[in-house]
Amino acid sequence: MESSSKGLLTQVTQFWNLLDDLAESNPESYQKFIQQQLKEGKELCAAPEPQLCLQTRILKPKEKLLFINLCQWKRIPAPESATHPVPLSIGRPEDISETSDVYTVIDVAYHPDVLQAAEKDQVKKDQLIRMAMRCIEEQFQFTLSNCYYITKFRIKGSIQRMKQNLMGIQTNPADLREKMRNELTLEKIRSSTVSTSDQFPQLLLPEDQVSSKTACLIEEISSTEIKVEMKRPAYELKIVADQNEKPLKIELKVELPGVNSVSLCDLSVSEDDILIEVSEKYRLYLNLPESVDTEMTTAKFIKEKATLIVTMPLV
Repeated sequence: MESSSKGLLTQVTQFWNLLDDLAESNPESYQKFIQQQLKEGKELCAAPEPQLCLQTRILKPKEKLLFINLCQWKRIPAPESATHPVPLSIGRPEDISETSDVYTVIDVAYHPDVLQAAEKDQVKKDQLIRMAMRCIEEQFQFTLSNCYYITKFRIKGSIQRMKQNLMGIQTNPADLREKMRNELTLEKIRSSTVSTSDQFPQLLLPEDQVSSKTACLIEEISSTEIKVEMKRPAYELKIVADQNEKPLKIELKVELPGVNSVSLCDLSVSEDDILIEVSEKYRLYLNLPESVDTEMTTAKFIKEKATLIVTMPLV
């Protein structure tokens, strides 16, 4: 033990001597080195910040309201390139009671650059959201509803609670970068284990599974699988008004030949856009002409006509 301490002390002394020599021989390089270390140290200590909040439902093992806080965190490494995995960190589920309401909150963190890029691309935003939802399902053995909506508030629960949750389970960033070298397939995610109740593994997904518009977000795709191009279905969108011609709601009818159940449809609605997907068959993304009330939005499927009708009251 004593020899180990002496060896460490010798290394530290040598390091400081090298810094002293660098400061004398090349002050500019010394200053750049110090500034770089301060920058990395600041990012390492940075706390996660809320970006947006989703509302959906846990269907199994017990039905419950679920809020997912998507956060940006500089401590999560950014993807090295478009071909590298996209890291994310998932906090522990927390059950919260407010008067008679009981709901679950889960915090998910990406690197800020990942979320900022998604803000400019609604399709990419939806894919990141669905990637987080699929990771939650795999990690905690939940079954989530396919439907979600983005709330008007950025975070559910306190910011302090979110920081404690995420920062309490975060591993060394060097370990995260090491994990980025190995892409996690769905089977690897399924077989990942939790060493203790206070620490969860990071789930890293390949970039091609995030940016692809024609494949599921977390799907193990073999090299021989043929990717099917998803069709844009026929649809009719209209604004319904009252007798005084005051706009009341938006009604969207989508024809989905070959679909016989609403369970096959993935529906995502925000205040200003809507995305409908049927795996390997159809995909429809629309910007809405008016802001809608996502909480009052309803959808029904007419099996005889293979038609999905979405009714969205205006705000």
